[in-house]
Amino acid sequence: MKNLALFDLDHTLLPIDSDHEWGEFLVRTGAVDPLEFKRRNDEFFDQYKAGTLDPVEYLEFALGTLARFPRKELDAMHARFMAEVIEPAILPRARALLRQHIDAGDLVAIITATNRFVTAPIAKALGVEHLIAAVPEEDADGNLTGKLVGVPTSGAGKVTHTHAWLAQVGTPLDGFGRSHFYSDSHNDIPLLSVVTHPVATNPNAVLATHATRLGWPLLHLFND
Repeated sequence: MKNLALFDLDHTLLPIDSDHEWGEFLVRTGAVDPLEFKRRNDEFFDQYKAGTLDPVEYLEFALGTLARFPRKELDAMHARFMAEVIEPAILPRARALLRQHIDAGDLVAIITATNRFVTAPIAKALGVEHLIAAVPEEDADGNLTGKLVGVPTSGAGKVTHTHAWLAQVGTPLDGFGRSHFYSDSHNDIPLLSVVTHPVATNPNAVLATHATRLGWPLLHLFND
């Protein structure tokens, strides 16, 4: 039977948070007000780490920021972001782990709470065809409206989105011989709990404790 391998992105395949780093990039390049935007971006990031983030509130903030720029300008900014921030952060051990599953013939996907505008080029750079991410609404010209399509891809929402995606693929979760999910965060315990092979990857303290109690393996990709 075919196997499934799901990966969180930030602090799992990347040693950084791409969403927060995108905000830092906007501040650094002068695209947004440096004081107010950084304050709110850091505030939301702290809430995420604490497990108290309201994903809809955050996505409205993030997507509203994207909506200020024409799509052509956004795409140029993102290309620079990839070159300056993301590419240097893609490390060999992360690529090797992905390659292990791809070469084995597994169905591989990244599932992330970060929006698709930020993450689609990252998934492509990592060689992963399938991406499940928060979807920003676009107008007829491809510009972002600042609104979210559907529900966030975070927490229990990752389980919902995984089942919906697998229905499109044509194989339910229990139709795979093995289903893996790699994540660093306790926010992903709902999805980690429904796969056959959860892997706490670069886990935060809460997830490490939970994984150890349940006998889940711990994987540290970025230790020297």
